[in-house]
Order: sequence, then C-alpha cells, then structure tokens
Amino acid sequence: MTIKLWIFDLDDTLHNASASIFPHINRSMTAYLQQHLQLDEVAANALRVDYWHRYGSTLTGLMRHHGTNPHHFLCHTHQFPDLANQVLRKPRLRHILQQLPAKKMVFSNGPQAYAQAVLKLMKIDDLFEEVMTLEHVNFLAKPHHFGFLRLLKKHRVTPAQCVMVEDSLANLRTAKRLGMRTVWINSGTRQPAWVDVRIRDVMKLPEALRFFSR
Repeated sequence: MTIKLWIFDLDDTLHNASASIFPHINRSMTAYLQQHLQLDEVAANALRVDYWHRYGSTLTGLMRHHGTNPHHFLCHTHQFPDLANQVLRKPRLRHILQQLPAKKMVFSNGPQAYAQAVLKLMKIDDLFEEVMTLEHVNFLAKPHHFGFLRLLKKHRVTPAQCVMVEDSLANLRTAKRLGMRTVWINSGTRQPAWVDVRIRDVMKLPEALRFFSR
C-alpha cells in the first residue's frame, strides 16, 4: 500500500540527543525531583529512571503517583541556554527528508517549544505537516496508543499507510500492533519481529524507502 505519512520521533532519531541534550534533561529532571519530592540526588535519579522505564516518560510516573503539574515540570526541565551548540545538525538531512514521498510529521515525547526549537536549528522545521508533542496527547507519552490514534484520525490515514521512524523499540511495538510499518534507528545487529527495517542512523533512510517500495 502507498505510504501517505512518515512519522518521525525527534530525539536520537532526527538528531543525536544522547551526546549533550539528554544528559542536560536528565540532570534537570533529577534536580526537579529533589526539590519537589524532597529526595536526595541518588533517590531522585533512581526514581526518574524507574518512571522512564515503567511508563515511557518520567512525567507520566510523576503525574500518576504525585499529581505533578505537567506544564510546570516541562517548563523547568527543558530550559536550554546553549541549545544552539547542543543540537548536532546534519546538513544533508534536509535533502534526505525531501526525497521521501508523502507527508511527514514529528511525534515526540518532548514539549512543543523544545521540539520546534530543535527542528528550527536543524533547518528542517518547514518540512513537517505537524509537530505533535506531549501537550497535544493529554501528556500520554509514547508508547501509549492515544497519540498514535489521534494522528491517524487527524491525518485521515490508515496504519498501513504510515511508516514510523524511531529509536525506541517500545514505541515501535505500539506502532506495529496498530498496523504501521516500522523503521528502527539502531546500530546493533538484532531485529525484533515488530521492526520492518533497521538502519544505523536517519541518513540511511533511502535504504528503508527502497525496502517499502518493493
């Protein structure tokens, strides 16, 4: 079936967030938990990681167990005075994305202001029909299915007409269960059953396109 929508994760998919941005966010979240839950640094960091593993995002755990205000949390944990130097831009990425047929959107577990700022710094913000973030999905982060169903309805596409490009296996599992085609950004060798194509990084997307064009 023809591809009508490419769905891209942002962090560690369209750009390398692990090098600088994720460590910054992790420190900010740990500090937030220390301050607002009266925890020491070790306990706060352990809780942050536990919620991330259990729910797909630390915020989901905080909202569920502590009644945390999501807007307050995101505002205080996603401040980047030096974002321009933290975003590792790949100049050829724009050309790669432009080669892909059909509409493209970003579906991120980050907040809107952060996602838009990163895409603008990468000079690819104008290539996407939509940037869907936590604020748009009632703060139900991936891998929860709510956001996936929302985007399908909004863009009037079936799951089989979509390709999900992600670095998270949990998120790809949800996409595959709904019937989407999946591309895993990973440099390893294994390939779970819910991954259609594994590529080392987003610059290898033409390989995925050839696979889906067979």
